[in-house]
Amino acid sequence: MEERSQQSQPTESAMGFIQKVKRRTKRKYTAEEKIRVVLEGMKREVSVADLCRREGIHPHIYYSWVKNFMEAGKARLRGDFKRDATEEDVTGLKRENDRLKMLLAEQLLESELVKKSLLGTELGE
Repeated sequence: MEERSQQSQPTESAMGFIQKVKRRTKRKYTAEEKIRVVLEGMKREVSVADLCRREGIHPHIYYSWVKNFMEAGKARLRGDFKRDATEEDVTGLKRENDRLKMLLAEQLLESELVKKSLLGTELGE
């Protein structure tokens, strides 16, 4: 019994190592690459199996890309879309936010000064 468990341990650790390597070396596809693959599959010039084999992806991945592509298109046609802000947009909004905070702080200080001066004149009368 002990021999069997000792023999299976190296195999399990080797499998774990292989899975780790696969996870770390897994190719990341850009949105443009995914769109290209999906559109090529929609042309039906090659089979999905051949396309997936050539691109090095599992057909399940291809079909999830197609589903996401179609859902995004539906949302866009319905007008339900959210545009990602560019770095320039974010920077501009942060500047505007800081400016508004400063204006608010100045208004609060002025308001406090007016209150104090009114209270001072009332007490001095």
